Formats: sequence, C-alpha cells, structure tokens
Amino acid sequence: MPKAFICHSCDERVEFSPEKRPCEALSGWLTVSHWKGLGAVEQYNFCSFTCLKRWADAQVPKIPEVFLKAFERKRDKKRKAMRGKYNLEGGIAP
Repeated sequence: MPKAFICHSCDERVEFSPEKRPCEALSGWLTVSHWKGLGAVEQYNFCSFTCLKRWADAQVPKIPEVFLKAFERKRDKKRKAMRGKYNLEGGIAP
C-alpha cells in the first residue's frame, strides 16, 4: 500500500511505495518539527517555502485592528497639536 505525505498548507499530496525512501519522494519538500512537550513532537510537511510561510504566518497571533487604529488616532491628535504650536516659518507661535 502506498504511503502519502500531504502539504499542511495547500493539501498537495505525494504518494510513494514502501520500497521508495521518503527522502526520494519528498525531494524539495520541507518538514518542520514542533516540540509540544516531553516526547511529544508534531511534524508538518510543506511542498514549498511559500506554503511554509503561509502556514507560519497563520500561527502568529493577529493584533486586532481596533487596537492598531487607537494608536493612529493618538498619533493624529499629537500631529495636530504640534502643527498649532509652530508657525509656517518654523518658529514657535506667539
């Protein structure tokens, strides 16, 4: 019965017979080992660096947009305050 590896990002599948070594069938593929704890290791296979990057990016926690926008509003308020402080010639307003 053939053995198969599946890309964890795009679901591409590569099958090979038991007589063939995995290193031959998976030439060009990438394997990531994720240590989960004592003796617990998960392995993920990827058919390309693009798929690996897509998977890795999905593992990173996302910062909520509302949080990022709060910084933009604060920065905009500071800029407006600074513009009012200086006149057009670059000096301090009277």
